[in-house]
Amino acid sequence: MFPIDVVEKCKANDRSAQLKLYRQYCDGMYCVAMRFLKNSDDAEDVLQEAFIKAFQKIHQFEGEVTFGAWLKRIVVNKCIDFLKSKKGNTIALDESYMVPVENDEWTVSDEICVEDVKKAIESLSGKYRYVVMMFLFEGYDHKEISQVLEISETACRTRLLRGKSQLKKVLKAKKYGTGS
Repeated sequence: MFPIDVVEKCKANDRSAQLKLYRQYCDGMYCVAMRFLKNSDDAEDVLQEAFIKAFQKIHQFEGEVTFGAWLKRIVVNKCIDFLKSKKGNTIALDESYMVPVENDEWTVSDEICVEDVKKAIESLSGKYRYVVMMFLFEGYDHKEISQVLEISETACRTRLLRGKSQLKKVLKAKKYGTGS
């Protein structure tokens, strides 16, 4: 865990402490940005914006979570904002009437590696891909995902369920096989 006194120095606008935090977290946060953006230039741009925002808002960091988790949330939000801005005009789908069915029986064959799953996730449509990525790779829960994506928790659960279903189909189509 990173010493909290470095964060406190950053709150006092200490540039060397900011540089220490940047060096500590830049590589990991770059990987997070790349998982969403798939373009190194975009990831670097979003990462810089995320660090700028983090340093501007660091006084709001109260230590309830680790600094890395707090920063990761900023990076993910910036990635989502960037993707939304590139998307242009989209048609909103009212998913409030949908009721998801929880399915904890989701398993994947041992023959499948993480890279296979990542490639399969890339084939999902955006609204399912981001929920699946945030849930499986970033460790967000439904409440956090719904806040970041500005959707209801019900819509989040529905998108995750449908995203997993599509993911299973893609993996089965590649003859990897998944459990029920």
